[in-house]
Amino acid sequence: MGQSVKPLSDGCAANDEFQIANAGVQHGELVRDLLEHRLQLPSIPADRLRRPELEQALREALNPGHVLSIEAPGGYGKTHALVSALSASAEGTELATVRWISLSTGDNAPSRFLSVLTTALKLPDMGKGTSEAFEDHLALMLVSKARQSPTQPEVLVLDNLQHVTNPAVIGLLHYLVTHIPGNLAIALVSRLPLPFASHTLQLNGNYRRIGSDRLELTRSETFEFFQKANAESQITSVSIDHLYNMTEGWLTPLALYRRELETSQDRRPIQESPYVERFLKDSVCQPLTTTQIKSLKIVAELDSCCDELFYAIGGHDSDNTLAPSQAVELGLPIKLIPGRGRWFRFNPLLQAFLQSHPVAGRSARMLRASQWFGQREQFPEALKCAVLAGDNDEVVRIASEGTEALLLGQDTASLLMLRKNLPEYLLERSARLRIVYGWVHAIGGQFRQARQLLEGFAPEGWKDHESRIFALKAFILRGEGFVQPALAMADKALSTGGLSAQAQLVTYILRSNALCAAGRFQEAREANRQASKLAREAGDSGSEALAVYSHARIELSKGALGHAENLLRTGLDTSLQELSRPARIGETRLELSLVLVLWHQGRLKEADRLLVRCTRHAEQTRDLGLLLAMALRVFMCRSQGMLDEAFVWIGRAERTMHAWQVDESLYVPVLEALKASCWLACGQIDSAKQAIAKLEPYRQDGCVPELFPTMPGLMDCLQVREAIASGDLVRARENLESIHQRYGDALPWGLQLHVGLLNSVLLLSERGVQAARKQLEVVVVQASTEHFISPFLELFKELTPVMDKVFSLLPENEFTKALGELFGCEAGALVGQLAEPISEREHGVLELIAKGLSNQAIADKLHISLHTVKTHARRINAKLDVKSRTQAIVRARELGLL
Repeated sequence: MGQSVKPLSDGCAANDEFQIANAGVQHGELVRDLLEHRLQLPSIPADRLRRPELEQALREALNPGHVLSIEAPGGYGKTHALVSALSASAEGTELATVRWISLSTGDNAPSRFLSVLTTALKLPDMGKGTSEAFEDHLALMLVSKARQSPTQPEVLVLDNLQHVTNPAVIGLLHYLVTHIPGNLAIALVSRLPLPFASHTLQLNGNYRRIGSDRLELTRSETFEFFQKANAESQITSVSIDHLYNMTEGWLTPLALYRRELETSQDRRPIQESPYVERFLKDSVCQPLTTTQIKSLKIVAELDSCCDELFYAIGGHDSDNTLAPSQAVELGLPIKLIPGRGRWFRFNPLLQAFLQSHPVAGRSARMLRASQWFGQREQFPEALKCAVLAGDNDEVVRIASEGTEALLLGQDTASLLMLRKNLPEYLLERSARLRIVYGWVHAIGGQFRQARQLLEGFAPEGWKDHESRIFALKAFILRGEGFVQPALAMADKALSTGGLSAQAQLVTYILRSNALCAAGRFQEAREANRQASKLAREAGDSGSEALAVYSHARIELSKGALGHAENLLRTGLDTSLQELSRPARIGETRLELSLVLVLWHQGRLKEADRLLVRCTRHAEQTRDLGLLLAMALRVFMCRSQGMLDEAFVWIGRAERTMHAWQVDESLYVPVLEALKASCWLACGQIDSAKQAIAKLEPYRQDGCVPELFPTMPGLMDCLQVREAIASGDLVRARENLESIHQRYGDALPWGLQLHVGLLNSVLLLSERGVQAARKQLEVVVVQASTEHFISPFLELFKELTPVMDKVFSLLPENEFTKALGELFGCEAGALVGQLAEPISEREHGVLELIAKGLSNQAIADKLHISLHTVKTHARRINAKLDVKSRTQAIVRARELGLL
């Protein structure tokens, strides 16, 4: 591994640092020998998690002449990741010689820093120096280093760079990285950003930064990290998922918790682990003053915060307060929220730790926060803080004044929390409040409760709010899946007049969604244009997010994945420009739709990371989009063969929807369809039949769920799949034909792919390889235009026999290459050997030749002339490049044609 450096303990320098600074680099062999003795590579645990992609990225960043900066708060595994990367190499690649220096506060003296650097780089003593000549001294060292011709590359690592605060030493560091010898790479490891400007390095293209977002474990890596503990029943997959959500891949707390699982019989949440609590106290709180810790606790009371809000709710107690932006500068695990200016949020584990030690006066601070949001007309956030403050009068005032504007935020969790504490007489007294809570229950999937609030209106109340009531009824009908009645009621609401701008916006979006579900895309687009116009006039990014979400859903239904992705990403960028508020549910829906696009295109890693954030936001706001998030998680688990994990997610979704008191009609068909699909993948046909039987009443109702517009067609496809799995191909064909009869030309695009693939599966048994190949080619061409691979993932089990026989005959391109990786086939391996494909009629003749029939027997069986049979046989031989029947049969089998 080469020469390396052991961390130099703070306060344990060989000689007093100030004496060294005054005397220059002149302490001779005693100091040098002592420093040599301290130069050792840090050790890493033997049971560490190997992260090949991260290690490869680190090695690639350390080419000679390049600088790598690794910046992250304490506990993110910076040192371990770098040592692991430098300790391993690709096969046939020589390891670099590593010179490792772990800096301490004792290295803040320029002469001491140069001594350590000289020793680490194996350079001769350059003689005496003065404080005025430190940079010249370093220049001589670098010239000497450049003249060396090492047999292998060298890497200089400066670890714990946050200890360097002396401007003179920082100046030496800057000179070092800007005059780096061509035979040396430098890695800078720190809890804080670099103490000098790095833009010149970036412009020169020889600098790379890796931050905490890259060092965090992904969700799949977290599961791998706890694989042994899970196998030994020390922890469940549900707990591992919770650990990931709490830590967001923060490595040290996860490692400490795993160690506690191994050594302790007591099971407790990670935020209550004594090992983890000690780490948080020592790593986060120990360097801070009491006032600074109090500041962190105040910030932790909110899901997100900016400096202005922090000062508004009580951050002026003393000059020693710690605003969110200052906490970032101190290297604490608090993150800037992308696209929101200077808004920040804590790592959830640290937030839970800080909240467990509250600061007095929380109610007063929440009330001030509510007023702060109210002044900016951010009603959902103002209401949430008022609820947390426990001020019912303020809550009712905001709820009554906000009306439909309040609903655009759709923070259902806060509104339902308020509903529990709201006196019934207030609802009886305020018709507007009843309508608001009718919307709240409808948004939360509690349609029966929403209808109850609409009953018993006095005639004058009905007349004053008629259009609002029609709009709410339309929303309820669409939520229940009744498309045409919802359209009729929405038209009634719009024609009655009297709707606020926000209510019109929601009604137009509802109308667009219903028209899209009915396959009337042009009309849906026109309704969405009306919604977009209203959103722009409102000047509210939350409204625009909802309009973009509606537009993207239309494009998704048409199968235009690329256009939908552009819309969603543009919508997210636009909505994130409103800098003074936290995210609303509109952005969560945009992100969920983007996850859906990524899933359809097989971009599972991108989808996985984004889905974690979507799920957390949906849970916090009690957004029914959580059902879609959990369904996507089931899809992803099943596609990776993790069927037990898929059933766990189905169970979690079922429990959550029940706890949220969501109407069964909204979630039961979704979950039963997921169960049926997973049972089919397991080969449990009887269990799949039972789940499909439970779906029958919903199929007969013809309901189209708002979040799952293709659900009716997919339920039909499940019947086809069950019949195929049961070996009843006649029933499977009948069910498949009934789908065409039901939808006709209005068959949704994604469903077209499912139907086409199931048709190829049936054709393989009914008419042979050639017919199955032709049908599969049609679907592959359609799907390849948008890289729409999810139907192939869904139907993996059914398609595998077809792919085994047909795949080698498909044309080779990027999409078929992806299919080849999915099914373990080599795309285009043999198709290139056929100058011209064999026709369907020729394939029929070829099959009969393989069965040993004579030309005359083939002619009699196919009712064609003997001359025609001979013509087909000659063409088959020419296409297969063979000269006899026997050779044709052998060659056809090699190509998978028989």
